[in-house]
Amino acid sequence: MIIMVLEILCKNLAYEEPIILTRKENGKKKIMGITSILSLLSGVALFLYGMSLMGDGLKKAAGAKLELILYKLTSNPLKGVLLGTAVTALIQSSSATTVMVVGFVNTGMMKVGQAIGIIMGANIGTSITGWILCLSYIDGSEGIAQLLSTATISAVVAIIGILFKMIGKRSVHRNVGDILLGFSILMIGMQTMSGAVSPLRENPHFVRMLTMFSNPFMGILVGIAFTAVIQSASASVGILQALSMTGAINFATAFPITMGIGVGAACPVLLSSIGTSKNGKRTALIYLINDVFGMVFWSITFYTVNAIVHFPFMERTMTPVAIAVLNTVFRVATVCILFPFSKYLEKLVFTLVKDSEEEKEDRADFDLLEERFLNYPAIAISQCHTAINGMANQARKNIHRANDLFEEYTDERFEKVQEKENIVDKYEDKLGTYLMQLTRKEMTTKQSQLASVFLHTIGDFERLGDHAVNISKSAQELSEKKIKFSPEADLEISILRKAMFRILDMTVDAFCEDDIDAAMQVEPLRRLIVDMCNELKSRHIARLRSGVCEMKQSFAFNNLLTDYERIAAHCSNVAVAMLETEGSDFSTHKYLRTFKSLNQDEFTRLYNQYENEFNLKAFEG
Repeated sequence: MIIMVLEILCKNLAYEEPIILTRKENGKKKIMGITSILSLLSGVALFLYGMSLMGDGLKKAAGAKLELILYKLTSNPLKGVLLGTAVTALIQSSSATTVMVVGFVNTGMMKVGQAIGIIMGANIGTSITGWILCLSYIDGSEGIAQLLSTATISAVVAIIGILFKMIGKRSVHRNVGDILLGFSILMIGMQTMSGAVSPLRENPHFVRMLTMFSNPFMGILVGIAFTAVIQSASASVGILQALSMTGAINFATAFPITMGIGVGAACPVLLSSIGTSKNGKRTALIYLINDVFGMVFWSITFYTVNAIVHFPFMERTMTPVAIAVLNTVFRVATVCILFPFSKYLEKLVFTLVKDSEEEKEDRADFDLLEERFLNYPAIAISQCHTAINGMANQARKNIHRANDLFEEYTDERFEKVQEKENIVDKYEDKLGTYLMQLTRKEMTTKQSQLASVFLHTIGDFERLGDHAVNISKSAQELSEKKIKFSPEADLEISILRKAMFRILDMTVDAFCEDDIDAAMQVEPLRRLIVDMCNELKSRHIARLRSGVCEMKQSFAFNNLLTDYERIAAHCSNVAVAMLETEGSDFSTHKYLRTFKSLNQDEFTRLYNQYENEFNLKAFEG
C-alpha cells in the first residue's frame, strides 16, 4: 500500500511542472516535492520506533511479571483471552505477545491448549493501538482545544519522558521515561505520515488506486503483503488511518485491507517458530489460522449478504476513529466465532503438525503429573515413578545417541542430542515442581522418603543428560578439527565405553523395574570404571611422551574419561537411593562403607567379574 502511494508520488515527477503535487492552501499553491516521500517514510520510521520503544519500556518496567502472568493465568481459556488482550494492549504488539507464548510452549512451560486463548486475546489487544493513534488527530487552534492538540500532548509527554530518562536514578524510572518518549515519538510519527499524505486527497491517481483496492481480493492481498513487509499490524492500521485523513478511504476499501492486515501480521510469528519444537510451530500456526479463519469467514459472510441486500455504508468515508472501530469489531467478532471451537483448533494443529511415536510417549509422561492426584499421595508417587522411568530412558537413549556421533557425525544428529537434552530438562522441571507440591501434603513416612529420594534421583538423571551433551560436543570437536585418536587410545576408549553402557543399562533397568539385586551390583562396576579411567590417563601420558599421541587429542580424550566417570558416579547415586528406600537410613557414604565392609567378598567377586569382562591388561603394549 505505501509502495503504491510512493509510486503515485513519483509518477508526478513526469509532469511538465517541476513539482510532484500541489494543493491550494489559503488561496496559494503549496508545492510538495520529493520531501513528501521522505516525510512519509520518516513518519513510518518514527511510528515503528516509537511503538518499539514504548513496548520495550513497558516490558522492562514490568520485569519478569508479564511472563509470570502469562504463564500462571492460563488455566481458563476465557482468562487467556482477557490476559492476551491486556498484555498486548500494554506492549503494543500481538506478534511480541505471541512470540513470547511460542517461547513458553517451546520450553514446555505452557501447553498448546493454554496458548490458544492468549493468542486470540492478542489479536484483540493489537487493535487498541488504533484507538491510541486517534489521539494524534486531536487538533485545535486556541484555548482548551489547543491544549488538547497532538503537538501539545506530544511535547508535554516528551518533556516528562526525557526528565525521567535523564534524572531518574532507578531503572524503573528510566523505563517509564522510555514509555513516555516512545508514546511521544509514535504520535509525532503519525502526524508526519498524515501531513505527508494529506495532498493525495486531490490526486486522481490516488483516488483510482483506492477504487482498485475496493475489490475485496486486491484489498486483502495489499493488506497481507504490506503488513508482511513491515511486520506490524498496528503500523499498517496506523498508516491506513493516516490515509483516511485524505477523505478518499471508504468502507469498501478499508474492510478488505483490514482483513489482510491480520493475516500479514502472522509472518513474524511464523518466522519466530523456525527452529522451535513441534509445539512451538503449532502455537505459531494457531495465530495464522485465527487470522485466516477471520478473513475467509467474514469475506464469505459479509460479501454474500452484501450481494443480496447491498449495504448502504459501503461508500461511507472512513475516519481514523471509524477505522479503529472497524479493526476492533472485526477482531472481536472473529474471536467470538472461533472461541467455542478452541478444542477443535488444538486438534487441527496437532493434525497438521504430527508427532512421532517417540514424541507421543514423551507427552504422555508429562500428562501423568496431574494436580488432582496430589490429594492421593500413593497414586501421585506411582505416577512420579512412571514419569521418572521415562526420564531415565530418555537420558540413556541420549547418551547412546551422543556416543554414536563418534562413528558417524552429522549436524542433524548432533542437534538431535541437544533437542532431547531439553526434554530431559523438562522432566526435571516438571517432576521437581510436582514432587515439591506433593511434599506439602500429608503422607506416610514411607511416602515422604520416596518423594525425597525421587527428588534426588531426578537430579542424577538430569546430570546424565548433561553428560550426553558434553560427549556430543567432544564428538563435534573431533569431527570439525579432523582429529583422530591413536589406535591404542581408540581401543581403550571403546572398552571403557562398554563398561559405561553396562552400568548405565544396569542402573536404568534396576530403577524402572525396582530391582534391588541389580542395584546392589552397580557400585563394584563404578569402582572399576574409576580405576580404568585412572589407568587410561596414565597410559595416555605415556603415549604423549613417546610421541604416539599429540596434545590436540588430549583434551577430547580426557573430557571423555571425565564424562564416563561422572556417568558411573550418578548411576551409583541412583542405586544407593534405591537401596535406601528398602528400609535403610544410611547416607550415601555410610552405605558405601558398610557395603564394602560387610559384603567384602561379594564386592570383590563382582569387581573381579567386571574386570575380566572389561580387561585392559589384555591390550597392553
